[in-house]
Amino acid sequence: MARVLTAKVGQYALVLLIALSLNFLLPRFMGGDPLQFIIGEDIGRLTPEEREKVRREYGLDLPLYSQFGNYLGDVVHGDLGWSISKKAPIGDVLKQRIPITLLLTGSALVLSTIIGVALGALAAWRRGRRSDLSILTLFMFLESMPAFWVGMLLVAILAVNLRVLPIFGYETPYVRYEGLSKIGDIIKHLVLPVTTLTIVSVSAMFLIARYSMLTVLGEDYITVARAKGLSERWVLFRHALRNALLPVATVFMLRVGFVFSGAVVVETVFSYPGLGRLIFEAVLARDYPLLQAGFIIATFTVVAANMLVELVYPLLDPRVRVHG
Repeated sequence: MARVLTAKVGQYALVLLIALSLNFLLPRFMGGDPLQFIIGEDIGRLTPEEREKVRREYGLDLPLYSQFGNYLGDVVHGDLGWSISKKAPIGDVLKQRIPITLLLTGSALVLSTIIGVALGALAAWRRGRRSDLSILTLFMFLESMPAFWVGMLLVAILAVNLRVLPIFGYETPYVRYEGLSKIGDIIKHLVLPVTTLTIVSVSAMFLIARYSMLTVLGEDYITVARAKGLSERWVLFRHALRNALLPVATVFMLRVGFVFSGAVVVETVFSYPGLGRLIFEAVLARDYPLLQAGFIIATFTVVAANMLVELVYPLLDPRVRVHG
């Protein structure tokens, strides 16, 4: 067992090293003067002495291997550099944005999973009937809807026409709420982006849950459970649904890995100040250090989610436990 865990940790460490290496090398392989990416259009105003000073400050006067070593050391110590567009340490910028994205994507992930699994199990249980076909058609339609279109549609109906929800932002600007009023204001701003993200992501959970349930319902032990005289509800929840959760758990964990990067479109549509919106702003401002930091966060969360899947598997299905 220890040997297997060591091998798994080694594999993930290698994946992280490759991802960090690509994150380091890609901006340097793009060609041109690196200062152009760091400073932007103002580079033409710098004197040769000022350019050399900037190179020394960013370590660009060092050999490539030394730069890479410093880069890895900074990542290990949590130093992600300086944001050119925000004029602040990247770590401080991320500390403000990450909780906002976690609130948005976490809420949408939980809602889409609960709705998708519940309706997927129901559709599979009633397979071939009119209710199954109706639900399946609905979710196939939702799967084809782009996130930006759903967001703009909700804005037009609920924010512009009915005026029941705010259009943009994380909270009402220039108003200082306290206590429950502040929480209510945050929730009100959260409704539209969470609804949009849930609508565009729930279909995947539904289809996985439905397919997994259909597979489980064809197993011999389901037939045996029914032959014993167990109630349909007991067979559904105690035997079928529990064993159908393994693929659902896999998809859930993989989506957890993309929570930081999967809401770029939704956060942009609603001007929601999370990490996705930050990445979009970094692209517009050509803030490459900030972009690299965003990719690092996304890489670490994806790898961590995959490791978590490895740990959750044996708890859901003892057949996948590794002995040794």
